[in-house]
Amino acid sequence: MDTGQVSRARSGGPCPGRGEQCLQREEAAVRIQAWWRGSRVRQTLLQAALRAWAIQCWWRAAQAKALEQRRRLALRLYTCQEWAVVKVQAQVRMWQARRRFLQARQAACTIQSHWRWHASQARGLLRGCYEVKASRLQLDIEILMA
Repeated sequence: MDTGQVSRARSGGPCPGRGEQCLQREEAAVRIQAWWRGSRVRQTLLQAALRAWAIQCWWRAAQAKALEQRRRLALRLYTCQEWAVVKVQAQVRMWQARRRFLQARQAACTIQSHWRWHASQARGLLRGCYEVKASRLQLDIEILMA
């Protein structure tokens, strides 16, 4: 609706003589239309801004959630790798300790075997006899020194 139509609708017909009052009415109508259009534009812009803000909030929340999931996955993978390393280290240390123990046991057996042979050769023979009776065990041991 333009200004002429507004002024005709207000006065009930065409503006008589284009006088001062008619011009004031047209200017007032133009101001009212400009204010109304500006209000509508501002309202539309506000609604668009609010919708954009809501979309941005949703997008940021989705990004934060995806980032948190990636962080948790990375932490889980790191933890699994660390446990695997710890288990391998424990197995290697156990294998090393067992190997040292077996070597020490073999050395002790060798030393004991040599010592027993040496003791039997150097100190003499051990002779003995025993008798089992109904209530007692009788044991006679002789040690011969060479």
